[in-house]
Amino acid sequence: MRKELNVDYKQRTLKKEVGCTGVGLHSGERVKIKVRPAPPDSGICFVRTDLAGSPMIKASFENVIDTTLATTIGHNGCRVATIEHLMAAFFGLGIDNAIVEIDGPEVPIMDGSAAPFVFLLRSAGIEPQNKAKKFLVIKRPFQVKDGDRSVRITPSKELRITYTIDFNHPLLRNQTFETTFSSKEFTKEISRARTFGFLKDVQALKRAGLAKGGSLDNAIVVDDFKILNEDGLRYKDEFVRHKILDFIGDLSILGAPVIGHFEVERSGHFLNQEMLRKLMKSKDHWEVVSFDIKRHKVRPEVNAPSFALPETVAV
Repeated sequence: MRKELNVDYKQRTLKKEVGCTGVGLHSGERVKIKVRPAPPDSGICFVRTDLAGSPMIKASFENVIDTTLATTIGHNGCRVATIEHLMAAFFGLGIDNAIVEIDGPEVPIMDGSAAPFVFLLRSAGIEPQNKAKKFLVIKRPFQVKDGDRSVRITPSKELRITYTIDFNHPLLRNQTFETTFSSKEFTKEISRARTFGFLKDVQALKRAGLAKGGSLDNAIVVDDFKILNEDGLRYKDEFVRHKILDFIGDLSILGAPVIGHFEVERSGHFLNQEMLRKLMKSKDHWEVVSFDIKRHKVRPEVNAPSFALPETVAV
């Protein structure tokens, strides 16, 4: 009799196709996406259905072509921007394989968080696949720096992220949040945190033809002293939680969950991707492992992240 893999260690896809429509944050264009199941070892692939031949781009750190204001992937002249919130939702629910059909150049911003995408993917149902997940286990400390920004990674039994931001603003000074990743923790504490911006910067972006789709419905906007959104914050430290959301979305394009402790200081999309590129080249700092049947571990000193199935995760 063939033994079954523990569900946390199996690759996952969707049970059925699901879709939504929204507006691109920077393009301002109305965009429709459909997310479909995909076979094991496919990864997350984006298909531009509005372009001739419906070209496909795999969400991979090798395909990241721009990190200005968002993470953009591209290949052979085809590009898809602002993928990080949707990618964070895939990662948060443990979904390894999916095809995202999109009829525009940018993933819709929705409410500025990953929560609408988490709801969308859960509504489709999540299907375990009879193929083992791979995990990237950190073996030695690794660090990248850019001025006062840095990302440090150290060996750990689990995936932990400690993130600090420090903006020159009374509401955003020296915020730190730490999370030990699980689907439950991600859904409750991270997924609902919205993107944010300063009013003066938003105005400058709009004058430059960017942030065309931005509004108080899909971003937290602060002026010199206060939050302009009437409903206020979803968490008292929503700003730093959203930076963790972005970080998880950027981390997800490795295609394998990382087991290690990330200590992040004031990073952004550029440094996140620089860290991934340099880490992947430093092969003596990590190894790829799989977890065997019935929770028997190839590496007994580490724990795989808990990717609870959606019916067991409260929003």
